Amino acid sequence: MKIVLNKCFGGFGLSHEAKMMIFEKREIEVFPYLFTFGDEEFLYEKLSNLKVVEIPDGASYEISDYDGIETAHYGFQTGSV
Repeated sequence: MKIVLNKCFGGFGLSHEAKMMIFEKREIEVFPYLFTFGDEEFLYEKLSNLKVVEIPDGASYEISDYDGIETAHYGFQTGSV
């Protein structure tokens, strides 16, 4: 399974290119030009300070954050012992 984590201190915002791709996919014309991207993971990682990480399917996981930077923790048992 793939999840997306924020890797930007203080939060994140989408880049202009990322916004344009979303508008294009939703068929919303906001400018007279449109960008085309084929690799969404590139878009997340390079343009928006988001990181796509893969964890085993069905694994329990938690996402923690510190000042906006998120970290995924998986491979542990949840609940009380």
